[in-house]
Amino acid sequence: MTDSGTDILERLQEHRALQGVPADELAWLAARGSYRRFDPGDVILPEGADLRSGVIGLEIVLTGRFGVHRDGPGGRVRVMEWSEGDISGALPFSRMKISQSEIIADTLVENFSLDPSHFPDLVRDCPTVTTLCVHTMLDRARVFRTSDLQGEKMASLGKLSAGLAHELNNPASAIARSAQKLGESMAEADRAARALARVGLTAAQLEALDRLRETCLRTPPTVSMSPLERADREDLITEWLEAHGADDSAAEALTETVVTIEALDELAGHLEGEVLDAALDWVAAGWVVRTLAQENESAGARISQLVGAMKRLTHMDRAPVAEPIDLEQGLRDTLVVLGHKAREKSLSLKVEVAPDLPRVVAVGGELQQVWMNLLDNAFDAVDVGGQVSVTVQPEGNGVLVCVLDDGHGIPKEHQRRIFDPFFTTKAPGEGTGLGLDIARAHLQRHGGNIDFSSRPGRTEFRVRLSSAPDSRGETGS
Repeated sequence: MTDSGTDILERLQEHRALQGVPADELAWLAARGSYRRFDPGDVILPEGADLRSGVIGLEIVLTGRFGVHRDGPGGRVRVMEWSEGDISGALPFSRMKISQSEIIADTLVENFSLDPSHFPDLVRDCPTVTTLCVHTMLDRARVFRTSDLQGEKMASLGKLSAGLAHELNNPASAIARSAQKLGESMAEADRAARALARVGLTAAQLEALDRLRETCLRTPPTVSMSPLERADREDLITEWLEAHGADDSAAEALTETVVTIEALDELAGHLEGEVLDAALDWVAAGWVVRTLAQENESAGARISQLVGAMKRLTHMDRAPVAEPIDLEQGLRDTLVVLGHKAREKSLSLKVEVAPDLPRVVAVGGELQQVWMNLLDNAFDAVDVGGQVSVTVQPEGNGVLVCVLDDGHGIPKEHQRRIFDPFFTTKAPGEGTGLGLDIARAHLQRHGGNIDFSSRPGRTEFRVRLSSAPDSRGETGS
């Protein structure tokens, strides 16, 4: 193909998107634009390029296909493509100044390009083409917005999944360990019970043994012993067992109970020798079985709590409609799932929620995405051992939620852009630059707003939401 004006005009007349454009407007384009050709792999537009520099113009794809790529948390992603019959590139009235994507030729591409310097004349002389460009721009914005929202939702889902996996690992591992030990301990308890049955206890001896067993099965004190205190107590019980001719294998288990030397002396007043040894083995084995069962129960309850928090966070069993929301429950569920990040950095986390807090009307899943973004950003912003606090209190006819961290702060030169789409201060691949933009959009749809203040050592994001009518004093279910 040649790049003569006659050939270009004929191809523009055949172009799918330009059907119905008056001949004089097509001739106007042909006289001012230029033919361009790209080989597979050629970059038509690098990411971060200044769109005002003329590196790209109004691009009319004659043949071939371009891919539009963007960095995301999971790596490079393809967000859309241009192919034969499409119009894209720089468009009149577009407010975008910096390219947010990289555009690469997938195949051999033939293109017709109009430099942006002609846009003022285009608007004046070619109303049909201008209208077509505006519609194209709106359609493209919808595609990008849908892709952006989906990408951010996937990123948020990834954070939730990672957080849940971290939080589930400990109780699941605890159950696995306890279940293995429980089988061994039950076998030991059976052996001890058979040994005790062989010695044949009198009624008085059984009564004394029951008293000691009940003492051992009482709930231990809430204040844990230090390692030194535990070692001293185990030495004391071991010495007692050896002094009474009993096997010291029960010492470790008895140390963890609330049994006293006086209680052991009372039992020794009724039992001695082989009978005392069998009785103490049976008591110790029973305590171990009971303890392991309690550990399994506690770990199972923790898993149930985490699953419940995830279910509430995702609102998986509810339609995406606005309804009265319990803010405290939502914030605490978010902290439960993100708890591993706080522990990894040894953060000091403080949550203060005013009593009788009114509910707010919102789409629960969207509001949870706001808390997820704000808290995740706060955890990322602080150093190891840093502090993050969340306060929730009534304010006027609504609720004020503040997320405060003592990180390095947001540089002044970045503060005016912090809510801009795709702007991020995180390393490439660690953030989409969409979290705060989407959070603000969600809040605006709910009649709320978000602002912030930042300086080194103190960054605070403030979210304001209107309360639901007649909701003050209600509590979450």
